[in-house]
Amino acid sequence: MKRILFFITALSVLAWGCKENAKVENEADHDHDHEHEEVKFQYTGYSESLECFAEADPFVLGEESNVLSHFSWLSNFKPVNNTRVTLKLQVNTSEVSETLEETDRPGIYSFNLKSEMAGSGKLVYEIQSGEETFRLEVPNITVYQNDEAAHEAAEKAEISGINASVFTKEQSWKIDFRTELPANEPFGQVIKTVAQVQSVPSDEITLTAKSNGMVQFVSHNLVAGKTVAAGENLFSISGNQLAVNNSAVMYAEAKNNYATSKLDYERKQELAKEKIVSEKDLLEARNKYENARIIYQNLEDNFNDRGEWVKSPANGYIRQVLVKNGEYAEPGQALATITRNRGYMLYAEIQPKYRECMKHYSDAVIRTMGSNKSYALKDLNGELMATGNSTGEGNFMVPVHLRTDASVELIPGDFVELYLKTASEENKVVVPNSALLEEQGYFFVYVQLTPELFEKREVKTGTTDGLSTEIKAGLSSHERVVTQGAMFIKLSQATGALDPHAGHVH
Repeated sequence: MKRILFFITALSVLAWGCKENAKVENEADHDHDHEHEEVKFQYTGYSESLECFAEADPFVLGEESNVLSHFSWLSNFKPVNNTRVTLKLQVNTSEVSETLEETDRPGIYSFNLKSEMAGSGKLVYEIQSGEETFRLEVPNITVYQNDEAAHEAAEKAEISGINASVFTKEQSWKIDFRTELPANEPFGQVIKTVAQVQSVPSDEITLTAKSNGMVQFVSHNLVAGKTVAAGENLFSISGNQLAVNNSAVMYAEAKNNYATSKLDYERKQELAKEKIVSEKDLLEARNKYENARIIYQNLEDNFNDRGEWVKSPANGYIRQVLVKNGEYAEPGQALATITRNRGYMLYAEIQPKYRECMKHYSDAVIRTMGSNKSYALKDLNGELMATGNSTGEGNFMVPVHLRTDASVELIPGDFVELYLKTASEENKVVVPNSALLEEQGYFFVYVQLTPELFEKREVKTGTTDGLSTEIKAGLSSHERVVTQGAMFIKLSQATGALDPHAGHVH
């Protein structure tokens, strides 16, 4: 059983909700089943796996209070469903509780508790999910003697709704949504450049001709990009029509020599049993047979009646075909290149002034230009292969080579944006780039006040590595921000729908 304490935010939204909704109070399409004049306290808490957001009536001695609780999985911010939940209100020695086995609305559990003792206490959630139980505590809960005391406490806990947008849990559950705390981590200098995707040299194999003759394609679809298997026949090289160095003649000669030497050796083996042939003659026949067999088998593996077979040495794909069908080839001539596609090499160039910075290299980020997707090199089992110690020929740039595995779809020959990151001893506030919204050159984030109330706040940005951006001002590391779905909150704000309880039924 896990024991996890809530981070408490006791909020009252009465005054804020009434003021902001005065301009829309006459609209008929706001069909809510609760009175906005009701005082509500709001509580937010997180465990390693769950987010809980609760709206509760003030606890007044002898009166029944509703506690509307929303549960989301932090892995995907989707609602908890088909889960047994128990809520307990504990004040000194008094305890009242209610257990809900299921709910009509996924993720939303509505409890009704009647306080039996006034004073300070706590709420305790017990969430049974499969064989695992999560225990979440909400301390500093007060059961008031009367309604007047409850309303006075709610007014003191009121939160300002200036520049804030309401986005209910029901809305966030329908989209790709996520909130996170900013990272507080070392964030050093970032060198931005462009890299060309290349095949890893050890993964690329060049097929060459072993004899001279006319090249014939085995299949009609022998083109760049074709997938091939190890041992698959790709070309044949025939020298049947050549007067000199005819491979077919060589193959036929080797086959005849092999057959003749085999018969001679077998004959002398029988004669040796009768002592008609000496051991010396038998040994010479055997050596002649073995030599003929080796030559024939070597040609047999690579030749047929049509000539030489050129086979793929490994699984992969054809990167380039270097000859034309029917073209004459000589021994050693390149026919095609095969790529095994086990990884990629990134070739980039940086200014010489950054060469010393590369001694503190920590990681790199790849950003594809077509799909605009970004990948951390360490997540692709990649590494820095080498940084040049001199500039390249014809320019004054320093070459940099990195390697990555084949888990990301890259195309050799294509170009990608590359962010080379260096280590730093100074911690900085960092947020994912998906949390940032840009408006006329200014950057904003949505800071979570509650899981249903978000403040739009301008921030000052610093260096970016393609995945994350340093925040120089406007945000602290303990303030939770929206990292997925921020644009939907912006659109929701534009509609002017500012009812903090929209969609809830109390």
